[in-house]
Amino acid sequence: MSKLMRNIKIFFNLKKNKKIETNKNFESIMFPQNKIIDGGLRKKENIKEDYNAPLLTVITVVLNGGKHLEECIKSLHKQNYKNYEHIIIDGGSTDNTIEIIKRYEDNIDYWCQISDKGIYDAFNYGMTLARGKYICFLNSDDKFTDDAFDHLNKYIKNFPNKDFIFGAVKKHWGVLFGYRPYKIYWSWGFYSSHSTGFFIKLESAKKVGLYNLKYKYSSDYDYFFRMIVKEKLKGIGSKKKEIFGIFRRGGFSSKVNFIDHFYEELQIRLDNGQSKIFVFFIFIYKFFKHYKRIS
Repeated sequence: MSKLMRNIKIFFNLKKNKKIETNKNFESIMFPQNKIIDGGLRKKENIKEDYNAPLLTVITVVLNGGKHLEECIKSLHKQNYKNYEHIIIDGGSTDNTIEIIKRYEDNIDYWCQISDKGIYDAFNYGMTLARGKYICFLNSDDKFTDDAFDHLNKYIKNFPNKDFIFGAVKKHWGVLFGYRPYKIYWSWGFYSSHSTGFFIKLESAKKVGLYNLKYKYSSDYDYFFRMIVKEKLKGIGSKKKEIFGIFRRGGFSSKVNFIDHFYEELQIRLDNGQSKIFVFFIFIYKFFKHYKRIS
């Protein structure tokens, strides 16, 4: 009981903070001046455009990801659909990451090594550089299935008015698929995956804005809440058998302390205007569900 009372006290000390505004004018964001090195096709004035098919922007952020980065890059090159651009943001790797990037530089549209403020800052840098009609994220630990873009293009053609698409993603314990937006009010289990499974129109992404750097562990939850609840954008999820990507264990989310993640999720709900009483009931439910993981 003392554990419960201690955590109830922590919960009621959470305050609805004034939101840090997320800039919606991508073009006004200055690219960081602390670039260490950069390269890619754009440096050679090879700029891709929308031709007869929509250009896709694939953003990969990496920090010491040399172990799986080559497999990640190759999974993109295996796609039948070739009208895409690849942007890689490295956060200061000290392993062989840059060596791998340079090996594939003729197939990478732009890459840079910078001193960023974390994974969501790197996402934002990548988004400001996007030129495609759709944006997606491919984390360096993950990979696309060979027919990922074939599945994607079917949904783009059949549902042109949708702002975003969630593709099915295979994780170590099974397949996440579908899209259930009504669940976002009490659960984050309403979609498949951020990496390899989330595709959003660039014009729609600009309505939502950039990732909020106030949140260190779960800024994607805040992004999705703004996208679905505040901006009321419309999306669709793929079928279970239409697997877009493979999400590997051991990435950024697996390194986050559970209790930090737990309270930041609650803070995101409060900051986005959900009732503290309602969020308290979510807190109680999750407290007992994850009792052994909470100190």
